[in-house]
Order: sequence, then structure tokens, then C-alpha cells
Amino acid sequence: MRVLVIGSGGREHALCRALAADPEVTEVHCAPGNAGIARVATLHAVTPTDPDRVAGLAVELGAGLVVVGPEAPLVAGVADAVRAAGVPCFGPSAEAARIEGSKAFAKEIMAAAGVPTARSRTCVTPEETAAALDEFGAPYVVKDDGLAAGKGVVVTGDRDEALRHAAACGRVVIEEFLDGPEVSLFALCDGSTAVPLQPAQDHKRAYDGDEGPNTGGMGAYTPLPWAPADLAERVMAETVIPTVTELARRGTPYTGVLFVGLALTADGPKVIEFNARFGDPETQVVLDRLATPLGRLLLACANGTLGGFGPLSWREGAAVTVVVAAENYPGEPVKGDVIEGLSDVGGDAYVLHSGTAADGDRVVSNGGRVLSVVGTGPDVAAARAAAYEAVGRVRMRGSHHRTDIASRAL
Repeated sequence: MRVLVIGSGGREHALCRALAADPEVTEVHCAPGNAGIARVATLHAVTPTDPDRVAGLAVELGAGLVVVGPEAPLVAGVADAVRAAGVPCFGPSAEAARIEGSKAFAKEIMAAAGVPTARSRTCVTPEETAAALDEFGAPYVVKDDGLAAGKGVVVTGDRDEALRHAAACGRVVIEEFLDGPEVSLFALCDGSTAVPLQPAQDHKRAYDGDEGPNTGGMGAYTPLPWAPADLAERVMAETVIPTVTELARRGTPYTGVLFVGLALTADGPKVIEFNARFGDPETQVVLDRLATPLGRLLLACANGTLGGFGPLSWREGAAVTVVVAAENYPGEPVKGDVIEGLSDVGGDAYVLHSGTAADGDRVVSNGGRVLSVVGTGPDVAAARAAAYEAVGRVRMRGSHHRTDIASRAL
């Protein structure tokens, strides 16, 4: 099977790496990819959000499966165009992808499906926003209704900051704050059936101690030794299956991965947000632990045969990833800095590229989150040690990373 992956980040590098390890995958292609992905896949200079170009490339390659990584192509209808061209596609339709493309739509679906989540108000005017902030109180949670690359949410005790963020976004969802540790759970869906992957935990804030602005994610780990043993089973029953059933009832069956961002509150798991794609950087650690061949699994989702696929298998041990970010991230990142030491990483660690580009024989930064350094081991402590030892071998001017990824799990 020839597989085409759409995207250019660390998530897509993890997907390409796992797909290349599947014996039934003969070729891996990626559009547009990055300097690291080029080592495991053939790259194509196609704009990911152009449905016709992506579908045309899939047909030209004779792809047996297209895997859409980021949310923007999904919302733009890339999966629809690929399926219309007769190529199996792992990724929801544009209509189903609204579950990430619109926070208000996601809340509507959750209400209809009876999914446990925070109380909320959708606001357009400053007056509506102010009233909702006063209704729910601090900490204030303000979410841009549209796509914002993982940085559209502000959680703050400063009411003026909350008002400014809402004014900058326009249409927002104001929510009550959900107290409790956050967990990410991916569920693979084929339109009617869904299966969970292993839960992971992301670290969203830019700096140690969960300080600083929100980012796309600065590190992640799995498994979660402190989480309830029945967490995945409970979330599937209370959240994923009702959501997939509601979407199918509306004539928009969900095919792809449903990313459930959760808060483990005193009243049980509640949904913070839905995403229509694999999370980044959680994908980097979850796929590291997945032993089931990825290509066959995603094809079963695309073909609607997930129900007969059989149970998933997992590798023993743990994985931790630490994101190395460019100078000034999560603001406008400095690009073009040379990355050194990549060949020095080995043993129980490896590097996945997020925002990189080739400059002759050199690899340079080309985005905010530049690298995801993955460490593995028999437990979280060992995996964490391997990840940070490898981070110490990589050098890039102006780079920064968190030093406390997975520390609370210990």
C-alpha cells in the first residue's frame, strides 16, 4: 500500500515514521513535509489546504490511503475531495471537522449527545462577553470560536485580559473553568465504530511550572501511571460513542481521529475541547507505544471496517517527548537558525522534526516548535531521562524548552 500523509509538523513525522514501519506499507509520501520527514518519505510541494491539488496528487501517486494530519486541510474539505476522487482517506469531512473548526458547534454536539463538559456561552458582543465572564467567574476561560493553531484559548484571573482576548477574536465561547489534571485521549473512528488509543498528557504553557502563554504544546508523555484504570473505557462510553452517534444521526459520519481533551474533575472526566486530528506533541509518544501496524489500522477506519479489526496491541514501557522551540516562540519565531547535534542522538531516544527545512547539507529552523525529542524506557522516569539527555545533545541558537515535562508523574 502506498500512503500519502498531508502536513509538515512533528505529528506528521511521527505518522510517517510509524507508517514506514508497517510491513504492508510499500511507500510513504508526504506533502509538503519537512527536513526530517524527507528521510522516511518522498516529499511533494503541494499546499495542504488545496483540496483539488491534494486529491490530484493522491490519484497521480496511486495512493491506497491518504492521512490528513492538520486541522486546517480538514476544515477546508481536503478529505471530501480525496474521497470524491475514489481514494480512501483517514480524516473527517469538512462538515464533521467543524467539531474543531467551531467551538460553538462542538458545544452544540456535546449538548445534544449528553456529553459531560463545562457550562458555556457563545458571545459576539462585548456586553455578552462581560455578562458571561461575570456569570462563570474567575479563572476566566475564553476560546476563539474558530481555528487558532492551539493558541486561541486564554485562561486567566485577569478580567481585562479576558475581555481583550475576546475582543481580538470576535466570536468566542466563554466557559466555566474545569479544575483537575488534563488528559488527551485519541479515538479512532470509522463512522460508526470507535476504539481508544493510550491516554497521554500534554504541557501547554510555554515555561516551567505551567507558566507563560499557551502554546501548541511543549511536551507530552504516556502512559499516565496516576490516571484511573478505567479512564479510556469511561470516556468512550460517556463521550466518544455518544458524539460519534450524534454526528452520524445528523448525516455527517465521523471518519478519522477524534481528539478528546479532558479535565479529570472531582465529578469525573469532562470535555475541555474536541479536535478533529491527532494532537501534537501527544501523537509523538502515543504512536511510539502502539505496536499494531498503523497503516492497516488507519485503512480500516477509512474503509469502515474498524469493527472487525480486532484489539490493539501496545509496547511495554513509556515514552516522553520534549519540544525544542525557536527563539521568541510562542510569539513570532526566529527562523533560519542552524540545528546541530542531531546525529549525536541515539540509544533510547530519537528526534522528530516539527518546524525544520533543509539548507544545503544543513538543517535549519523553520517554525516555532522546531523539534520533538522522544525518549523511551521501561517507565516514565527512564523515558524522561532519555529524552532530556538527548535534548542536551541538540544545539540551536536561541532555542528554549521546558525542563519539567512529565515531572509531576514522578
